[in-house]
Amino acid sequence: MTDLAHLFSPITIGTMTAKNRLLMPAMSINFGVDAQGFVTEQLTDYFVARARGGAGMLLVGGGAVHPTGVELPDLPKLWNDACIPSLERMVAAVRPFDTCFGVQLMHGGRQSYHDQKVAPSAIPAPAVVKGTPKALEPAEIDELVAAFGDAARRCREAGFDFIEIHGAHGYLVNQFMALNSNKRDDRYGGGFDNRIRFLMELLEDVRAKAGADYPVGIRINGNDFIRDGWTLEDTLRLAPILEDAGAAYLHVSAGVYGSRELTIPSLYAPQGCFVHLAEAVKKVVSVPVVAVGRIKHADMADRIIAEGRADAVAMGRALLADPELPNKARSNGAAIRPCVGCCLGCIHAVLQLEPGGCVVNPDVGREYLLKDETPPDVRRRVLVAGGGPAGLAAARMAALRGHEVVLVEEGPALGGLFRLAARAPGRQEAGDILAYFEKELARLQVDIRLKTPLSADLIDVLAPDVAILATGSLPDTPIIKGFSKTRMAVYSVVEVMEGDMPEGARVLVLGGGQSALMLADFLAEAGKEVTVLNRGRHFAEEMSSNDRFYLRERLNRNKVTLYKNVVVEAFLPRGARIRAGEKSDVLDDMDALVVSEGMTPIRPDRRLFNDRPTVVHMIGDAKEPRNLMLAIAEGEEIARTL
Repeated sequence: MTDLAHLFSPITIGTMTAKNRLLMPAMSINFGVDAQGFVTEQLTDYFVARARGGAGMLLVGGGAVHPTGVELPDLPKLWNDACIPSLERMVAAVRPFDTCFGVQLMHGGRQSYHDQKVAPSAIPAPAVVKGTPKALEPAEIDELVAAFGDAARRCREAGFDFIEIHGAHGYLVNQFMALNSNKRDDRYGGGFDNRIRFLMELLEDVRAKAGADYPVGIRINGNDFIRDGWTLEDTLRLAPILEDAGAAYLHVSAGVYGSRELTIPSLYAPQGCFVHLAEAVKKVVSVPVVAVGRIKHADMADRIIAEGRADAVAMGRALLADPELPNKARSNGAAIRPCVGCCLGCIHAVLQLEPGGCVVNPDVGREYLLKDETPPDVRRRVLVAGGGPAGLAAARMAALRGHEVVLVEEGPALGGLFRLAARAPGRQEAGDILAYFEKELARLQVDIRLKTPLSADLIDVLAPDVAILATGSLPDTPIIKGFSKTRMAVYSVVEVMEGDMPEGARVLVLGGGQSALMLADFLAEAGKEVTVLNRGRHFAEEMSSNDRFYLRERLNRNKVTLYKNVVVEAFLPRGARIRAGEKSDVLDDMDALVVSEGMTPIRPDRRLFNDRPTVVHMIGDAKEPRNLMLAIAEGEEIARTL
């Protein structure tokens, strides 16, 4: 870790000076508003946690300027003055932490989740959101221009330090600018100058109503990454025009719904994947430029600024995972809870119209419920059995609350089966959360005992007040005709991921969930010819759609054959006879079969605790196989009750 002098130096943006160059960008978190769309204590305390954590700038996400432009149902609504008092309370709560606080103004256009969508032209969004929008009339465009200006004035009256206009990601402003979404033949369509007119008019209206001295940033796409979309060439032409029109900074992102490069990429995409776009823009303007795109480590952020590629850096999901990231980074050694790039809580949940969250941080959205948490009355001896994510989370939280914690793990290493998942191609970053837990348990002086099974003798020696059983799960075995007689070499997903690579070139994988697809990718990378038999209707439903997109692309490149809706009629000596929908097939000359279809809990005998006063809790896969998000949340929650 460097001294981070560049990241933690002040930056002046228009009339505003921020204490450091770390911006938490606007994220549509989809919680924290009441029935009228006014912000509540829940959203306020979510931002207070990140202001307290040391971020120099924060942006409230998805501030809707007009009823037709509400992207998601539970985002702030800014179209009348009645919203101002709740915003004032939010600003007052954040103010003590010396953080520049702003609001992003947006209109979802055709990418809005309601039936009153409007857009430059009556063309549906290419993905995610269904329904054809109504093409805007000229008078309606004037109304929306005024709506942006009025919303900006309300934000200034509420006390916010700055605003950002959302002109990226396929929302309304971007729809006007891109050829694939704007087919108008009036003054707002056709040539470049006409297509940027809506943005230029609303920027003028914002500055007129909020004041020319009020810092106004613009978030723009460096590239839409879609056919007939906005390009980097367009951006480099627009950027100086925006600077001349009074934009205080430019925040350069990428992608739209349905683009070939996702706006919110998963861990398969390189860290810093969009920084080159900001770097290009910085060469043509003198106002500050903000870079974004899977920047999760403070040392990378510092390096981007030091190398002159951008003036400030946006770190969104990293600050969901750990609100204290800035303060911890400056302390040069504190464990930072890492984003693992899975996209499950932060974007997948939101696009399912659920409250946003974070797989590794169950506190997201619950900050207001936890702020008055009290320490336990009595210090207890806590035994945690199992060193997977649920057990690690429980041990950490119990130790944080002041209890004496002993963690026993039957195997030679911590991490449970999740340790194996991090061995899949492109997914090593997922293992960062295990390294975090190990560092935290060391800091908290948790007594960790590897190669130590749970036993009556151990319980007698430790005499725990509480036992948390997080002993995990193991692969289930299918009951299918011919399974026990096949001459194919048979393995479980665990055996293969632990290093027992099947011999031979052709491998069948039974399963269609996340573990089966990651296994198929692992085998294909090793040079195997892989066929996946999924007895379900869909592949990897437990993954976020963003994460699954990249994995499916990898499988396509590696020419993995995928079957779904499979009925395995029988396993043969060297293959299987299957039916997939209306199609029947015989897969022959297979060398190996790897089962990755289901897990069954490993549950210790509760009679171990008979005649003992120990309070026993069963969590994680030992209770019921579950994903990382639920395992960590359950581990932390049970420990909070102690």
